[in-house]
Amino acid sequence: MAEHEIYFASEKQLRIYKARKIITQVLLYSFLTLVGLFILFPFWYMIITSFKSTKAFENEELSGQLVFYLNSTNFSFEQFSKVFRGNFNFGTFYLNTIIVAVFSTAFTVVTSVLAAFAFARVNFKGKDILFTILLGTMMVPGEMMMMTNYQTTQMLGWANTFAALILVHGVSVFYIFYLRQTFQQIPNELFLAAKVDGYGHFQYLWKCMIPIAMPTIVTILILSLMGAWNAYIWPTLVASGSNAVLKNMGIDHSMLLVSNGLMSQFTGEFANDIPARITGSLFATVPLFIFFLIFRKYIMRGVSRSGIKG
Repeated sequence: MAEHEIYFASEKQLRIYKARKIITQVLLYSFLTLVGLFILFPFWYMIITSFKSTKAFENEELSGQLVFYLNSTNFSFEQFSKVFRGNFNFGTFYLNTIIVAVFSTAFTVVTSVLAAFAFARVNFKGKDILFTILLGTMMVPGEMMMMTNYQTTQMLGWANTFAALILVHGVSVFYIFYLRQTFQQIPNELFLAAKVDGYGHFQYLWKCMIPIAMPTIVTILILSLMGAWNAYIWPTLVASGSNAVLKNMGIDHSMLLVSNGLMSQFTGEFANDIPARITGSLFATVPLFIFFLIFRKYIMRGVSRSGIKG
């Protein structure tokens, strides 16, 4: 009799546990769904507004009603025409941003890989002291670094040039530290075996360490590219006019990027044109969003797995 009671009690506890688990999962996913909708709602409104005519948007404002769908009365490509064919100069902003983002990211990845490999595998005098000093620079406020970098660019005559936008931020102590941790998790026996096979440092780095640490390297690449694309304060300081080199050749090429270029338009000609401003913001966001969707698995893999365990 006692055995039957224990059996029914265990079965009852199991049903209660399953019911609680189901309720917990339902509440959790309901909450995550609401948060997701709350985050996606502004993007949806941004897309919808970009396909509306200025007149339709103004009529909605006057009526006090927000329309979150498109129909034959409010659908228009008017805002696209303003952004790409009018005085918005968005194509130049895009070109400058792509150049800066690609080259600065490539430079950052190269310097991070070489420096991280040196601190992780190469033995030289004062390595630990030098690495400690580098980590100490992370404690320095960014504003102070920005002031000295600005003075350096002015002294070198790099104002309104791609060099100021690409080279100044081509070294990241955080990325070096992050990649060094990954390299250090690679078994040292692999390095010794490569040396026995006659591999030099660069051969070992290229053929062994980089393939193993590729998730981390891709994560650095993506984060660096996103940072370069979204940069605002530094481009505003050193790239707010025409390209100095091309100007000497008689070519007037604006050095504004997407971030500070949009802001200049928002406070200028399109200060009161809300649909055009929203459309410009949309096209500034879409490339990064697509890029993140394509490479999101590498970001997750790089964050959850920093190399391999020895």
